[in-house]
Amino acid sequence: MTVPSHGYDPDERVALAAAHVVADPGAEHGPGQPARLDWDATLAFRHHLWRLGLGVADAMDTAQRGRGLDWPAARELIIRSGREAASVGGLLACGAGADHRTAGGLDAIRTAYAEQAEVVETAGAQVVLLASRALAAIARGPDDYARVYGWLLDQVSGPVILHWLGPAFDPALSGYWGSSDLDSAAGTLLSIVAEHPAKVAGIKLSLLDAGREIAIRRALPPGVRLYTGDDYHYVRLIRGDRVGHSDALLGVLDPIAVRAAPALRALAAGDTRRYDELLAPTVPLARHLFAPPVPHYTTGITFLAWLAGHQQHFVMLRGEQTARSARHLRRLHKLALAAGVLPDPDLAARRAARVDDLAP
Repeated sequence: MTVPSHGYDPDERVALAAAHVVADPGAEHGPGQPARLDWDATLAFRHHLWRLGLGVADAMDTAQRGRGLDWPAARELIIRSGREAASVGGLLACGAGADHRTAGGLDAIRTAYAEQAEVVETAGAQVVLLASRALAAIARGPDDYARVYGWLLDQVSGPVILHWLGPAFDPALSGYWGSSDLDSAAGTLLSIVAEHPAKVAGIKLSLLDAGREIAIRRALPPGVRLYTGDDYHYVRLIRGDRVGHSDALLGVLDPIAVRAAPALRALAAGDTRRYDELLAPTVPLARHLFAPPVPHYTTGITFLAWLAGHQQHFVMLRGEQTARSARHLRRLHKLALAAGVLPDPDLAARRAARVDDLAP
């Protein structure tokens, strides 16, 4: 099995939109229920992102991984998305984790990772090694992380993206890389990368700390990308500075894709003024969308997809559509209008008017 190589051009930014999934509105979606997706709408949204020129990051937390999207559905999503990406030449990366095994020690976790990574590689996508709640729960320190990731990097066929999702996004991942001290944790991660530079395409960092991200980015070996997952400071981090820039693997690119795609094209052409003009209005939207509790951002993303006409209902896996208040969603509608990301404002207004019946 091989993973397609997209090369490495340090001046070219790679942008992967972490895409949400569309639940089957006719299925039961309570806690403990198996995930049921509306495949036509889910895959159509991925084609929307590819048409705009963005890549897709699938089976990630934006797709409710760990919050309703179980492994059987994630596996099917990876396979189907791989097929669709191949049909249009779309860039695709997919999450591989250990969430289908609930018992066992470090060996069981790394075996689970390897099984999921094989599914991703077979689908023709780049592997994103997701941060693992199971590993965070049993690892005793940095050495356990080094052993698990070192073994995995020796096993995978192609270079992967390592995933560091901070506790703001998932409290169960607190202390990842073996320490609650972020400098120590970053040191462990960087040492793993340094020992396997040919097998690490990049790091996806979601700490919501721009200064720390820049420091880690500058410490990476040549050829290893830093994919920002910072949905607060993305405009600055992607624009970069004289030393370098971050690439993007972002949930916020899902709802703002219609502005992000031309902004990134402007940036590639050296027009930083146009880049800022296009993306600056999206920042207040992003800040509200990812307001604490941060994990509930997926509710807002799905709501905006409904307002934009990408799906015909506001139903989510595990009933997560009720995770945000009606007040929060009304504000989200106003900010989305101001950001210019709703293609049909009249449709959006009609749907937003129903929010009191749909959210607490």
